[in-house]
Amino acid sequence: MVGAGRRGRGGRSVTLTPAPGPETTTRQTPPAEPEHAPVTRRFLARAALLTASLSAAGALLGLVRDQSLARLFGAGRDTDAFLVAWTVPEFAATLLIEDGLAFALIPAFSMALARRAQGAPGDPVRELVRGTLPRLTLAFVAVGAVLALGAPQLVRVLAPGLPDPALAVDCTRLTATCVLTFGLAGYFSAALRAHRRFLAPAAIYVAYNTGIVTAMFTLGGVWGVRSAAFGVAAGGVLMVLTQLPFLVGRLRNRRTAEVTPELPSAKPPSVNLPLMATVLLFALCRQSQVLIERFLASSLPSGAISHLNYAQKIAQIPMTMSMMLCTITFPVIARALAEGDTERARVRVERDLAVASGLVLLGTAAVVACAPQIVQLLFQRGAFTAGDTAATAGVMRVYAVGLLGQTLTGVLVRSYFSAGRPTWYPLGAMSAGVFATCAIGAATVGTWGVTGIAAANATGITLTAALLLSGMRGPRHGTRRGVPIRTRHVLRELSRPAGAALGAALAGAWAATLPAGALAGLAAGGLTVITVFVLLGWALGAQGFAPALRSVRTHTRRLAHAVFR
Repeated sequence: MVGAGRRGRGGRSVTLTPAPGPETTTRQTPPAEPEHAPVTRRFLARAALLTASLSAAGALLGLVRDQSLARLFGAGRDTDAFLVAWTVPEFAATLLIEDGLAFALIPAFSMALARRAQGAPGDPVRELVRGTLPRLTLAFVAVGAVLALGAPQLVRVLAPGLPDPALAVDCTRLTATCVLTFGLAGYFSAALRAHRRFLAPAAIYVAYNTGIVTAMFTLGGVWGVRSAAFGVAAGGVLMVLTQLPFLVGRLRNRRTAEVTPELPSAKPPSVNLPLMATVLLFALCRQSQVLIERFLASSLPSGAISHLNYAQKIAQIPMTMSMMLCTITFPVIARALAEGDTERARVRVERDLAVASGLVLLGTAAVVACAPQIVQLLFQRGAFTAGDTAATAGVMRVYAVGLLGQTLTGVLVRSYFSAGRPTWYPLGAMSAGVFATCAIGAATVGTWGVTGIAAANATGITLTAALLLSGMRGPRHGTRRGVPIRTRHVLRELSRPAGAALGAALAGAWAATLPAGALAGLAAGGLTVITVFVLLGWALGAQGFAPALRSVRTHTRRLAHAVFR
């Protein structure tokens, strides 16, 4: 079992570092490496704030990107063709950055860092990079080349009813380059997060969306919607360049660990291939819901795929923001399991579930209450009409029903894979959800159109979340599938903010219709949602609501004292 690293008096650093431990009494020890120091609440709060701020900036630029796409190209044939090609970067982001590769690499880097802290001979982290990065790079190049060469066949499979497949093929060949760039960006992100460096990984989507927006406005008049596909390729390169100096600095400038003679030499660290297979298959299965939606929507009138895309992008913002803390704590959980501390990992997972669920339910209530006002303010200009607003808002409200399932799936699957062991249960749960999406979508698309497709998505992901939660057993009946949690306790805690969100959504929807303008309606509905959600959550005893209200009251009193004294 791997022991804890040494602790010492740490110096100031420009990067986020956990608080140092106490000094030893026998001799002066060198400063602890930040990735080996104990994790404190202050460190988690600072890291989460930094990640959330940059992620919010990336999300806002993503909205600017979608607004630019809607304004320049509307919601018709050209946009549908680009969005079919957009499937490639969507899959690549899920497989290589957000979920798949990270679930396999972060436990591997955490184990290497734990062995480094224990004093293993050599440098396990550098050995891991030398053993994995070249091979993965070759794999990324090969897959990207296959996608570019097979773009015509891929478009026919993804959207057989598309009216302009040639344009989609051109865009797909441009976006296929992101397999290499996203793969490298995902590798760098996993390595830096395992080192507890979150600045560069959090900034990659700022760089990515900047590249797309710039390309659309500079080249859109000449290349049309192909400029957006070129922007995807350029943005992927920017994602890599944003992180490369930071990773090189960590690998080059690290302090050499003191070798522990008692620690036997072990084989060079490597990525668990069965684990990577299960992780990538899970992520591929999860992202296949997008394929199902676009396949079904390709037979509907022009603009259907665009309405689904715009609605999903907005509806998923609360889920993305709620997952910020989990992005920070996943390396912490993996490191705890690498050191054999299962209890610390369990407490962390249960806290993540409570915080992420509360945030996403608040966001869900806001989306359901103010969907028409949000879409009108963001997109209704240029080629995007009032009819597009109504269609997108209706789909967005249906999508929002599945946001809790999306968030629970994202949190729970991390606990399954954080131990660095392969498990097929998440893939089975996701397969059941995808099957439900297919069946419900095929049965309802003819009658309900895009609304039926969105309902199928929400039902499928909710089923997956329920299966993942049921697969987690309590500490007394632990399983090697992942971190054991108290499922009944978690369900009790979830029911309280869920009830608050329902009441807040109803009240907010009523308040949003009172003012005449979209901005005033959004303000009225949003304030009503927040107020009702907080009060109902406090009345129902939801976890964290009472401390949050006390904190707000304390800070308000301090501010009033500072202003009026």
